[in-house]
Amino acid sequence: MPPAASKQPPAQVPALQLQVNLNGIEPPIWRRFWVEDTITLGRLHEVLQIVMGWQDYHLHQFITGERFEDRVFFTPPWDDGFGDSEFMARQRDETRVKARTLLPLVGDSATYEYDLGDSWEHTLLLERVVLVDPREQWLPWCLDGRRAAPPEDVGGTGGYAEFLEAIADPAHEDHTRMLEWGGDVDPERFDRRAVNTALWWWAKARGRHRKLRPDLADR
Repeated sequence: MPPAASKQPPAQVPALQLQVNLNGIEPPIWRRFWVEDTITLGRLHEVLQIVMGWQDYHLHQFITGERFEDRVFFTPPWDDGFGDSEFMARQRDETRVKARTLLPLVGDSATYEYDLGDSWEHTLLLERVVLVDPREQWLPWCLDGRRAAPPEDVGGTGGYAEFLEAIADPAHEDHTRMLEWGGDVDPERFDRRAVNTALWWWAKARGRHRKLRPDLADR
């Protein structure tokens, strides 16, 4: 009689080490993180929202080329607002596309655009493939990063530059208004532990937390 199948998770699973950089901002805003190598673009979008600190208020897309058929849009179908049926027919369902389809090789990159009005473009780079023990480490997992993401609806890179100038100068005519609008904003703050705790809750909600404790996020 063959031995009973083990219910233990595999000792090691492959994970993608990704770096995401928000384009057009200096000093750079970036994150480095691990995700399962089987992750879909739909799930990767959710992870990117968490690690970057966005609120998922707006449309997004992944772009690998200039052609419409190289773009993968949000699901349910993304609406261009003009009823362009040919344009709509070219959309692809990101929940059915694996991240490895866009980033098959180490060193490959793609563009992740969030908020098609403010047009926050991020460069997403596959840095390496690593082996992770799921009994000791949950996925996704943020390794490092720098600086906070801009506030939602600030007006893109130009609007963010004006926002930073206003909040830094008490004599600026918009100083008080921007502080009230933006709240308690610290552009230099990045809390890796808070990000990993949020990722733990995200994974737990999907049954993928491997019963690890969220207090491990400060490792």
